[in-house]
Amino acid sequence: MPNCCQSGISERKFFRATVSPILLTVLCLTNTSATKAQESPKTTKSIPIISQSPAPPLTGVAFSGNQISLNGRTLAGTWLQRPGKSGQVTTHLSDGAFRQLIGVNFLNSSNSAKQPIQWFSSVTTPLVLATRLLGAYRYLDITNFAQASGWQIQANGNTLVIATPKTQITNIVQSQEPPEASAPLQQNRILVNLDRPTPWQVAQGSAIAKLQTPSSDPDTPTPKPTTPPNRQWTVTLDGIADPVLIERYTPQPPAAPTLLPNLLKQLSPATPTQPILPAPEPLIQKVEVVKNQTVISLSVPFGLSPQVSTVANPNRLIIDIRPDPLEERDITWAPGLRWRQHYVNLGTERFPVVWLEVNPRKFGIMLKPMWASPDGLAGTAPLIQTAQRYLAVAGINGGYFNRNNRLPLGAIRRDSQWLSGPILNRGAIAWNDSGQFYFGRLTLEETLIAANDQRLPILFLNSGYVQSGIARYTSAWGSTYTPLTDNEIILVVQKDQITNQLPGGKVGGTAVPIPQDGYLLTLRANAASAASQLPIGSAVSISSATTPVDFSRYPYIIGAGPLLVQNRQIVLDAKGEKFSNAFIAEKAIRSGICTTATGTLMITATHNRVGGYGPNLAEHAQLMQLMGCVNALNLDGGSSTSLYLGGQLLDRSPSTAARVHNGIGIFLQPR
Repeated sequence: MPNCCQSGISERKFFRATVSPILLTVLCLTNTSATKAQESPKTTKSIPIISQSPAPPLTGVAFSGNQISLNGRTLAGTWLQRPGKSGQVTTHLSDGAFRQLIGVNFLNSSNSAKQPIQWFSSVTTPLVLATRLLGAYRYLDITNFAQASGWQIQANGNTLVIATPKTQITNIVQSQEPPEASAPLQQNRILVNLDRPTPWQVAQGSAIAKLQTPSSDPDTPTPKPTTPPNRQWTVTLDGIADPVLIERYTPQPPAAPTLLPNLLKQLSPATPTQPILPAPEPLIQKVEVVKNQTVISLSVPFGLSPQVSTVANPNRLIIDIRPDPLEERDITWAPGLRWRQHYVNLGTERFPVVWLEVNPRKFGIMLKPMWASPDGLAGTAPLIQTAQRYLAVAGINGGYFNRNNRLPLGAIRRDSQWLSGPILNRGAIAWNDSGQFYFGRLTLEETLIAANDQRLPILFLNSGYVQSGIARYTSAWGSTYTPLTDNEIILVVQKDQITNQLPGGKVGGTAVPIPQDGYLLTLRANAASAASQLPIGSAVSISSATTPVDFSRYPYIIGAGPLLVQNRQIVLDAKGEKFSNAFIAEKAIRSGICTTATGTLMITATHNRVGGYGPNLAEHAQLMQLMGCVNALNLDGGSSTSLYLGGQLLDRSPSTAARVHNGIGIFLQPR
């Protein structure tokens, strides 16, 4: 979630999600066309625009599309079919769709061309599928897998139609497992018996409001809950549950509260009454059949999440409710791109971390900033959408923004041109196409130079951070600028000459066109008096420099903060970067980016610790240092944290990820 801009600047509170960073969740992809906003300021050069047209045809592909009809339900997911031997056609699914729509578990692999999987089969002798990188996705050859599973597959235009054999759910059994030494919280296990393997998905829902039973004494206030609410999860299987199971788990009407405490009070007035505590929520809330699917609704306490696996002989879905559900993973996803996840210990605390390791010197790998809107800088979108617009293979959310007006609050620079300037001397990362990176606290110093060498400081460039002074807006901002404060004076500059002066009026009033061959200057509050020194017809120029000067040598920059690690040492100074005390102390989900001693880049998502909330900033810095980071930067976090790879979010359910303004994309050039 983004920051809100107030006096100074006030950091928004992180969303305290009870989600754990697993998992196998329903893929919430949205197919969107895209362009990138035109770039900016002083020259006619512009950032190349991402084409809105479909990607070029894939060589050797007979059919392809981005929709999957699974047993009659149309879902988002990329696929392709290729001509095979003896006239046969081979079918390939993107691994994000295969994982999250079918419920396949990916096992560790050091070979990017092979992906071992487990699905109602043995982990010791896994099935290994061939992989192929095409465009922004990695495809798995599922031809033999589908045939062995009895699937029927047919391409129908943009849609791949998959029909799996009818499946019966014969039993659902809940048992309580003894706590493990590494996971002392109470655990539960649900066994779902099946007559054959079938696709399944698990998705996280919203928090479940607790119903408080009022005290029997009208003078005693209803007690407030002392623990966070349970969270809803749903496990969905392509199969029909036995009617006995549905009846067994049909919710019963709540029982009337007992009047015993009130009776005791009548018998003994000196005896204090005790609040009536509600009964614990049952884990399985409901089982129902909807459109030939069985949906198991769960109420999961805070600090616990489901870990889902499958076994064969007999075919079972195993749902373990655990405080540590993250499964360790180390998968070489593409040459120079590795997906990893495991727990990192910090003292007695255990934090689940999901991350991507990128070799930026590997031929064909590039990093570039991305932002949400194709028409300018105002706008937000789920990172999963933005990554697909840019045809990025992978990515992570980037810097802060104002969630009310959806404007950036930090540096964005691409192809050596500024999209948005930095604020408050906050931490930033810069890089080039040679795999070199620079971390530091960044300031952009722009100066307006007018007649008689008159110099006026420009404090902000294309920024949603609004303060007294002069700000500059270029065509990267969008086609127009609408006043962000009352009574601004707006100067129109074209070809280095002031061509007009306009009263801004009320905030949100008349939009002023931004010239393609110039920019707008907004004079706010006390700076409005400078308008008399800048009459129409005046020649003006701009000088621009970064502090430190090293930043100016890099074509790409994303600002966020605070800076965590520099030259292997923790350099956290959140107060110096003007973050609020509440933000500094907040325990929340965190995003980070860092480089290691070998030059590897890591983009990381750290979620809730076992039995509690995520790390505060000091803990985040220590975790990044423990993971081998030589230089590290904190990115926007909380519900903004989103780690994307090949059409999927690796760290969380897409339904729990907030819309974000910008991110850092990883791109693979075609070979």
